[in-house]
Amino acid sequence: MIAQLARSKEKRLGFKLSGKLTDEDYKHFVPAIDAAIAFYGKVRILAEFDDFHGWDLHALWDDLKFTSTHFSAIERIALVADTTEKDWMSAICKPFTAAEVRSFTRTQLGDAWDWLEATMPLAEPDALQMLDNGE
Repeated sequence: MIAQLARSKEKRLGFKLSGKLTDEDYKHFVPAIDAAIAFYGKVRILAEFDDFHGWDLHALWDDLKFTSTHFSAIERIALVADTTEKDWMSAICKPFTAAEVRSFTRTQLGDAWDWLEATMPLAEPDALQMLDNGE
C-alpha cells in the first residue's frame, strides 16, 4: 500500500509504503507525482517504509517504468526506514535517479522532512569567484 502523508505540500510529497506493493498502488501514486511535476517542474519525495515487503511482479515493472520516466524530474529523495533497511534502499535507489538521495532512520523522520523542505544551498563563494574570473 502507498499512502500519501499529511505533511505533503506543493512540490514536497511524502508517502508511506507498507506491505507488498501492487499495480493498483502505482495507479494512485504515479498520477499524484505527475500532477505535482506538471505544476512545479520538479518535486521532492519522502518515502517512509513501514512493514515493507517489496513489490509483486507487476508493481516491480511499474517501479522500473516510474524511475525511467521520472529520472530527472525529482530533486531530492528522502528514504526513511529501519536502520537495517535504510542503507541498502539508498544504494539501490541512487543509480536510477538524478536526484540527491539521503537515507534516514525512523527516529530521524523530522530531520528527513527538514532536509526535503530546505532550500537548495547557494554556490560556494570560491565557486562564484572562479566563474567571475572566467575559470
